[in-house]
Amino acid sequence: MPVSDDFHRFVLEQLAGLGPVVSRSMFGGVGLYHDGLFFGLIDDDTLFLKVDGTNRDAYVNRGMKPFCPYPDKPEYKMGGYYQVPVDVLEDGAQLEVWARQSRGVALTAQGAKRKGAKRKGAKRKGAARKAAARKSAAKKSKPRQTARQGRKHK
Repeated sequence: MPVSDDFHRFVLEQLAGLGPVVSRSMFGGVGLYHDGLFFGLIDDDTLFLKVDGTNRDAYVNRGMKPFCPYPDKPEYKMGGYYQVPVDVLEDGAQLEVWARQSRGVALTAQGAKRKGAKRKGAKRKGAARKAAARKSAAKKSKPRQTARQGRKHK
């Protein structure tokens, strides 16, 4: 759904205490970034912030819903982003606290992705080494046929 210019400006003004927040259009909504970290989004004039096990309860306990890009298809809900309560949105200081928590969640998620990428890379390298060792061992164990051995003698 579209995001009105007025709501977009309002959210950015409310987040001013966080420091420079960059907004980028995406899929009809707006993504919110701080120091390159994607921590929130605006869709249909509603602000959603990134959550995990450390801050999700604050949203759920207040009856907030997860972001669902297709309201008529609830199976597509994205539990990683939750709607911000109106009273929090309207209180810039309180919104700054919630946004900092969401930025922390984004930072933690980014660190986990990097560690996972390093592990996967290490596994790939290890697997490549093992495959090369197997190939080398197979060559050594296989008797080599020389040109002379391959010829039939009369």
